[in-house]
Amino acid sequence: MMSLEEFFADYKNELLATGILIVVLFVLKFIATKAIRRVGRLSDIVEARTLLITKYVSILLTTLGFGILIFIWNIKFKDVGIAFASVFTIIGVALFASWSILSNITAGVVLFFSFPFKIGDRVKIMDKDIEGEEPYLIEDIRAFHVSLRKDNGELLVYPNNLMMQKAVTLLYDQEVLHEEGTE
Repeated sequence: MMSLEEFFADYKNELLATGILIVVLFVLKFIATKAIRRVGRLSDIVEARTLLITKYVSILLTTLGFGILIFIWNIKFKDVGIAFASVFTIIGVALFASWSILSNITAGVVLFFSFPFKIGDRVKIMDKDIEGEEPYLIEDIRAFHVSLRKDNGELLVYPNNLMMQKAVTLLYDQEVLHEEGTE
């Protein structure tokens, strides 16, 4: 059995690289979180959406970190190839089966950073599948969908990926435009 001193002596480079990786990942997570919060504040985005995007970035950084750890520790894929093949097969099938969910999440992230509209805005969606052409009030923007409410109280839950695919007209309130023009 290997003693602790032998382990540290044999794997000092890997341990050092792992320590550096952990520090770098924490610093990147801190910087990304600060940047996302700043974008959220400047764009007047709801805190829940900011936290959701922060969680996505954290998951991405963690996954990247595990990939780099596998490289650092020189894990032999032929030793664990069957396990990885099984896991990747299941993940591949799950991702293929849930492409719509992933496209909605991706669209939610894009909508967060591009912020063409925000909660409280009035919009018209140019979609032939939506009855009527009256405007909607954006009540909430979530990871998968946008909650839109008509003036009569009817709620439409519209997928994020369709918000990216369809033409959306942002309507400005005439009173607000008049007030801005007089200043």
